[in-house]
Amino acid sequence: MLKEQNVINYYVLCNKLKDVIRTGWINWNVKRERVESVAEHIYGVQMLAIAMKSEYQYDIDIMKVIYMIAIHELGEIVIGDLTQFEISREKKIKLEHDAVHKIISTLIDGKKIEELFLEFDARQTPEAKFAYQCDKLECDIQCKLYDQEKCVDLESQEDNYSAKNDEVKDLLERGSSWSEMWIEFGQRKYDYDQNFRMVSQYVKDNEINTTITS
Repeated sequence: MLKEQNVINYYVLCNKLKDVIRTGWINWNVKRERVESVAEHIYGVQMLAIAMKSEYQYDIDIMKVIYMIAIHELGEIVIGDLTQFEISREKKIKLEHDAVHKIISTLIDGKKIEELFLEFDARQTPEAKFAYQCDKLECDIQCKLYDQEKCVDLESQEDNYSAKNDEVKDLLERGSSWSEMWIEFGQRKYDYDQNFRMVSQYVKDNEINTTITS
């Protein structure tokens, strides 16, 4: 196959993520004219990574992190955005790895890209751990922004299987708002280091200013 065709094929496949809406927002019936796509999530995670590296001065290869984040959702081109409430981590990993291998198999650098994807998934290196935390924290922040816009009605969640999770129900029954529940759930589940935990808690406790400040 021509290199030119490889470039276009890969681009067209990745471009599909612009049209894959994040499943979490669909499940919670987020009411908004535009709801975040997977491609927009990837962009958000990359920008968050730059900010976290800047302010907390992590000793990491930030360019490797940005590359890692760019490809970390490639599998969703094939399998869609599956949440932790609908599939086991083990099964999702298998499906994702098979999908990523298929997507990048024709690229000259396919093996290197696949190795980087697997490094992210293994969460063993400093860059992978950092990228993973950025991935999860970005979702917390986006949830808070939607909550501030009052995009979610907790009384209209009859068909939401995420809302039926026992831990989620417990948090909501304790009087938590949608975003407070979401963020606290993440704090319990994800291995945030001290810096990520502080930012997560800040998001939970404070209104986010969405205007540009000098």
